[in-house]
Formats: sequence, structure tokens, C-alpha cells
Amino acid sequence: MNAVSQATDLLAGKRFKSFAARVRKHKLHLVMVLPVLAQFIIFKWIPLYGISLAFKEFRILDGINASPWVGFFNFQRIFRSLEFFRVFKNTVVLASLNFVFGFPAPIILALMINELRGKTFKRVTQTISYLPHFVSWVILAGIFMDLLSPSRGPVNAILKAIGLKPVFFLGERTWFRPTLVITNIWKGIGWGSIVYLAALGGINEELYDAARVDGCGRFKRIWHVTLPGILPVVIIMLILASGNLVSDNFDQVFNLQNPGVVNNVGEVLGTYIYRQGMGNLDYSYSTALELFRNLISLALVMSTNKISKTVGEYGLW
Repeated sequence: MNAVSQATDLLAGKRFKSFAARVRKHKLHLVMVLPVLAQFIIFKWIPLYGISLAFKEFRILDGINASPWVGFFNFQRIFRSLEFFRVFKNTVVLASLNFVFGFPAPIILALMINELRGKTFKRVTQTISYLPHFVSWVILAGIFMDLLSPSRGPVNAILKAIGLKPVFFLGERTWFRPTLVITNIWKGIGWGSIVYLAALGGINEELYDAARVDGCGRFKRIWHVTLPGILPVVIIMLILASGNLVSDNFDQVFNLQNPGVVNNVGEVLGTYIYRQGMGNLDYSYSTALELFRNLISLALVMSTNKISKTVGEYGLW
């Protein structure tokens, strides 16, 4: 036993020395990681304690610790609320529209930019497509309200000029969701194309040369070379995007929403949670709502990843 114990201690000592040597070797890299680690601990891990609010009847004067436990009562309230199911339906419909029309948009843009031959024109096009991503929805909401105004907006001025009736894009239920989808695509299409452009840069040029020799035109090269080359990236982004099927762009909806007219189709989970938490001061219920939504998103990502691994060979893990 003594021999075994000594051998174990010796092995542990060698491992510790090896670990200490790697730490000394990469100490500068570890120092660079510290701010990121601190950011995750302060803003991601420590606030996880607030999840306990979903299982309590939160009282501001008592604080989180002293507030009484109520178990799954707040989750029972979710399923008993008729308003929740209306809001959940609005969220799923809007998220599905964004997924169906918004997910392929960056891929198409990346393919179009990749086919450009002039380097200067390509860089200018990329830069212009990225710019909307850096403008907040607070500013863009004001811009779109002016552009789409039925009385003074240039869009409706064009419609009037060609003999059509003006449309209240942000005030009519029929047009509100399409307007959200189109403006969301316009804002994020350039930024979303970055990943696909990076993947396109990794495709071997010899494959294109071989396709040209075989007589493939531009569209056939895209179909047989380009798309298969970025397929792993597309699948990974698809898996990540599946978690957003119960999510919504809160900043966009909150700033463009017109509660008096389009509330029945414009109220989504993000604005509903905000209204319950900040408006009604029902922090426990709003926390339960957010936790419920996050659990569904996690389940969707894991299910999509499982399906992807079953039918193919690509996945997140």
C-alpha cells in the first residue's frame, strides 16, 4: 500500500508541476481572460440567484431571502392565464415569420457578395450592409415611424402617387407583423452574413476550377460547391436559431408597438413580461414567465441538435 501511495503522490506531484508550468507559460493569456471571466461571474452567474423569485411570493420590503416560498404557484398562474396563451401565440407566429424569412436572408446576401468581383465594391457593399446593426431600435423606431407615416411618410407618398391608398403600417393589424419582419431583416441581414462570408472564404478554390472544367455555370457552382461548403455552418446557425422560436426582439416590438391598435397581434412575451414586472410590479410572475421561456428555448435547441445528429453528421456537440 505504501508503494502505491507513494506512486500516486509522485504522479500527483508531476501533474501539479506540469499544470504550474503551463500556467507560467500562458500567464499573459490567462490575464487577458480574467476580465471576460469576471464579466460572466458578475453579470451572468451571480444574477442566477434571482431565479428563486419564480418560486416565491416576492415582497420588496422583505427582500428575496425573506420572501415566502410558494413552489410552482407562479407557473400554475401561467397556464391559467388566457392572456398568456394569446401572447404566446403572437410570439410564436412572429418568431416563425422571422425564422422562415429572416434565416435565409443573410445566406443569400453572403452568396451575392461572394459573387462580386470588384474588391472595392465588395468591401463597400459589406460595410453598408453592416451599418444598421449598430443603430439602436430607439433611433430606428423614430426613423421608421416617419418613413411609414400615413400622412407625411415618403413610402405612403409613393403609394398615393401611383394611385394607391395610404397604409398605416404600424397601426393596422394586417400590416404590423410584416413590417416587423421586414425591418428586422433589414437591420440584421448584413451582420448575420459575416459568419457565412467567413465560411465561404474557407472553400477550396480548386473545387470551383473543377466545376468550371465540368461545364458548371455560376448557379450550378453555387448549388454544387458553395452551398455544400458552408452546410456545416448553416446547420449550426440553424440549431442556434431554433431556440428563438419562442423569443422576440423586445427592443424592436416595444419601440414600434402601438398598444391602442395592434395590441392583439403586437403583444409578445418580451413586452408582456416587461408589463407584468415593471408595470404591475409582479416580479415573481414575470421571473416565472422568463424562466419558462428559457426552458422551452433550451429544449428546442437540444431537440434540433439531436435531430441534426440523427439525420446527418453535424451538431453543436
